[in-house]
Amino acid sequence: MSAGVAYTLTLRCEIDNRPGMLGRIATTIGETGGDIGAIDIVRAERNLLVRDITVRVQDEDHGDQLVQAINAIPGIVVSQMSDRVFLTHLGGKLAVQSRIAIKNRDDLSMAYTPGVARVCKAIADDQAQVFAYTWKSNSVAVVSDGSAILGLGNLGPEAAMPVMEGKAILFKELANIDAVPICLRSQNPEVIVQTVEQIAPGFGGINLEDIAAPACFLVEGELHERLDIPVMHDDQHGTAVVVLAALRNALKVAGKSIGAARVVVNGVGAAGTAIIRALLEAGIGELTAVDRHGIIRAGDDAFQSPMQRIIASQTNRDGRRGDLAAALAGADAFIGVSRGNILNPQMVQSMAQDPIVFALANPIPEGDPEMLSKYARVVATGRSDQPNQINNVLSFPGIFRGALDVHARQMTSGMRLAAAEALASVIPPGEVSEEYIIPSVFNRHVVPTIATAVASAAIAEGVARRTHAG
Repeated sequence: MSAGVAYTLTLRCEIDNRPGMLGRIATTIGETGGDIGAIDIVRAERNLLVRDITVRVQDEDHGDQLVQAINAIPGIVVSQMSDRVFLTHLGGKLAVQSRIAIKNRDDLSMAYTPGVARVCKAIADDQAQVFAYTWKSNSVAVVSDGSAILGLGNLGPEAAMPVMEGKAILFKELANIDAVPICLRSQNPEVIVQTVEQIAPGFGGINLEDIAAPACFLVEGELHERLDIPVMHDDQHGTAVVVLAALRNALKVAGKSIGAARVVVNGVGAAGTAIIRALLEAGIGELTAVDRHGIIRAGDDAFQSPMQRIIASQTNRDGRRGDLAAALAGADAFIGVSRGNILNPQMVQSMAQDPIVFALANPIPEGDPEMLSKYARVVATGRSDQPNQINNVLSFPGIFRGALDVHARQMTSGMRLAAAEALASVIPPGEVSEEYIIPSVFNRHVVPTIATAVASAAIAEGVARRTHAG
């Protein structure tokens, strides 16, 4: 594992002021596997130097080993250790900032009482005016119960807050959307639905995040029916949009069409289910779904959830039986949202010519990327240190931007399909290649391209309150 910015430490070292001491520290850091980023002098005295040394390490245990090794050098003491990640989160990552200044009595009377009463009455007379005179038209609630945090599992609402704050930052930085993190105590689907239903008047959209399956299906479905604003569970649909976009371009590289391709999806949780549904809606030729019990087949109800029974009725038209290896034989593409290191060279070699492999399990992909690239025409992972990173940050800011721009009443499958096609189109046809099937998360064309497509789809489907964006 290579060192990365996610584990970057700043070590304050008190060092005897004599020749060769800095070299001994640098040698120890190198021998311990650390990577020096910067060295700064904090204080210099006749007999003592205090330096801050920034070091990238592999993980927390590696950091502790490094500190112990430095402390073992005579004449050197690590007096303080700071973790840049924790410093970034210190005090939280969000604040509320007013769009108008309150500098005198006139400002106060217009922004608050008595002037605000006129605006309240105008909205009471015409509820649609709430989009014009409040932040509703540009706001999203990022809602979680903390039951499925990243790859960490059920850590509860407090532990979910740093992720939801980060999501809110991405909304603002990438799409200029005001997002509010809301972490709920209850993990009861009906309580979550009722709570979100009660707070919904203050928001133009609801982004559900890190809610475990199967509750996430129930929560999203109920809110979709009860609310008149777009609702999207990003772990499902945000991921599915990016996967579909990447697959479209990967198939172009392999010289295949989506209507003739057979895809294997391994892992039928929240993300896997949404990917399967998106591929079916996009007209995939044939799809084989696999979970830990093997290929999902109609009639095998014993190990299937209600959602998996629906999937079984819509997939595996060839009636395949067996495990993942059996499913992969002759397949054009593999999409994994399951667990690490389950693919081997023989499995990939059994696939059709020019196979496509999306190994999206985190933090360890379904197969080693270097191994996969030897046998597959196109390889994608969820990792930022590999080409073709499948990251849902590519989708949700633009999707909500487009939905908010036309004051959409719902989030539809047509809007999500439009988002996938738009995302794929960000890369010009002549530039699509084995290592470039999906744009960078920092490509500034992504959000406006997706937003325009989503807004147009919402208007075409009749779920937009406005017939133009902006």
